[in-house]
Amino acid sequence: MPETNKPDTSVILVCAGNASRMNGVNKILMPLGKSNVIGICMQAFQQCEDVAEIIIVTKSEHAQAIRETAESLQISKLTQITDGGATRQESVMQGLKLVSKFTNYIAVHDGARPLVKPEHISKVIRDARVFGGATLGVPVKDTIKIVDDGLITDTPPRHTLYITQTPQVFRKRLYFEAVDFALEHHLDFTDDCQLVESIGGKVCMTTGDYTNIKITTPEDRAIAEVLL
Repeated sequence: MPETNKPDTSVILVCAGNASRMNGVNKILMPLGKSNVIGICMQAFQQCEDVAEIIIVTKSEHAQAIRETAESLQISKLTQITDGGATRQESVMQGLKLVSKFTNYIAVHDGARPLVKPEHISKVIRDARVFGGATLGVPVKDTIKIVDDGLITDTPPRHTLYITQTPQVFRKRLYFEAVDFALEHHLDFTDDCQLVESIGGKVCMTTGDYTNIKITTPEDRAIAEVLL
């Protein structure tokens, strides 16, 4: 599919987790740089020319703080904030209901990955235009072992293994088709690539970088501060 100069991607930022590994502290509102985690994250997508709109899925009690953050940073692309669901997939579907009918691509991103670079967002969107779907990721550095009952059963070739990150971007029609299939067959995935793979969709692995970390523990926030 040819590239377009018009912003045509709807971004769903998923921020509805329970913060179980952050001792109950809401990680997306934790201070980071000159703002907070979700603020730095929104700035990356605001700066990406391919992005038409940003939709945030979160807990209702955090919505006002996110709006205030967006206003302070002049995030003009934020169009909607909505409540999350019981699972990650249900949360994404909540955001999906609010996507503009005028956009052509869906990008799903973890709100707790604030260090994603605008150029990598554009890169993964470009690959999604070619293949129908694409995700950011990085090659695995270590040797991985498959273990069963405490014993090593296999050693997959390291050059075939990638750590999957976000955003994960898909042609809108393909993504809606995958969602319909999951709902019809009562399937629930923790990864949007799996969702599209379940209907035979092809997903490109777009190489990003190792700084696109996900903040899941208090130590991660300290690392993100240094990287920022």
